[in-house]
Amino acid sequence: MQTIIVFQQNGSGKSKIEGINKYGEKRFILKTHDIDEPLPDIIDDTSPYIPEHIDADIVLDFMKHSDLSEDLALLCHKLNIPVVGSGKKIRSGEPICPPT
Repeated sequence: MQTIIVFQQNGSGKSKIEGINKYGEKRFILKTHDIDEPLPDIIDDTSPYIPEHIDADIVLDFMKHSDLSEDLALLCHKLNIPVVGSGKKIRSGEPICPPT
């Protein structure tokens, strides 16, 4: 079974998580990484919010803060894990960023 990790802020991936659970027919192990606290405009050190290691087959990025998305994309690139950030303009790593 493939493992999907959804990174989200304040429930921003809720509908996608519900869709995966409903239509994925238990084909995936679904984990979430939630950030629910207020964040500053600029985050110089994202380590309190993003883990050092990710164990997944794919990462879905529904975070709203661009600093977090950039560093997540770099980490996923380093770990050779595809990351999808729909509608984002991420310049780091090799994220898949389809338009919404």
